[in-house]
Amino acid sequence: MGNLADQVLKGETRAAARLMRLLDDEIPQAFDELKLLYPQTGRARIIGITGSPGSGKSTLTNRLIAGFRARGQSVGVVAIDPTSPFSGGAILGDRIRMQDHEADPGVFVRSLATRGNLGGLSRSTRNVVHVMDAMGKDIVIIETVGVGQDEVDIVGTAHTSLVVLVPGMGDDIQAIKAGILEIADVFVLNKADRDGVDRSEREIRMMIELGGVDPDGWKPPVARTVALRNEGIDELLEFIDGHQAWMADRGELAKRQKRAVEATYWESVKAELLGLAERRTRELGLIEQMFPESGEPLDPYTAAEQVVASLMGELENGAT
Repeated sequence: MGNLADQVLKGETRAAARLMRLLDDEIPQAFDELKLLYPQTGRARIIGITGSPGSGKSTLTNRLIAGFRARGQSVGVVAIDPTSPFSGGAILGDRIRMQDHEADPGVFVRSLATRGNLGGLSRSTRNVVHVMDAMGKDIVIIETVGVGQDEVDIVGTAHTSLVVLVPGMGDDIQAIKAGILEIADVFVLNKADRDGVDRSEREIRMMIELGGVDPDGWKPPVARTVALRNEGIDELLEFIDGHQAWMADRGELAKRQKRAVEATYWESVKAELLGLAERRTRELGLIEQMFPESGEPLDPYTAAEQVVASLMGELENGAT
């Protein structure tokens, strides 16, 4: 596989798609390629889009792609889709809705299944973002699956997070319950041609004020859009630009990039340790001991202690 990283750096989309698939399948050799790519990351602007199902995130993403492309910027999209109960793969709804850009070489869309991962993102999301960054995409958009109040992982990955709400759906109240205020850099009131949009905007702005925003900090603006009719997209792009400029002026971008690196580190540590624990569990036959054909079963708590003690013993023996 050795030359995949070189091909990705040349912008070859087939190589990038293959590497992303291997990373999503957690093939060990794929991570060797990712290590080679990593020094070339850190240049893309990463935008997260989150919100309740039915808020129009995919249509909004489609319009933002067109807006960035009109500026001459290349775009990568990571669309987190629900997991198919049959194949375990992504149900490709978002890719279907983004077919307007299918023939555009400046746009690359990748769907990922959640595979049961909480937080609105797939475990391989950050890895795929790194590949898109390394292949030279100016903008990388992450659209979450839309699971409501669990969608907070986006903060650890995106530089600018958009929270999409819809008038009349009770999203403003849900936002208070879910703590969405803490993750929103820009609020987007989509489907703003509906009744109740003025009330929804007032409540969001009141929520921002009650949240005690730092006077020197970023105060999330509220954009009104009707994505189906391409209305309000230019203003939304200006808000995104404004947030990017604010981060650059205040040193906030470097902080968010550091936070993303830390999140990738801990995610990688957990994956490595889990892999070791699974291997040692098989070697010790712990699952079989929990379900013996006869005799007293091993309880899962003791089994967990045993596998950890075994791994710790291996580490200590290796250090001496």
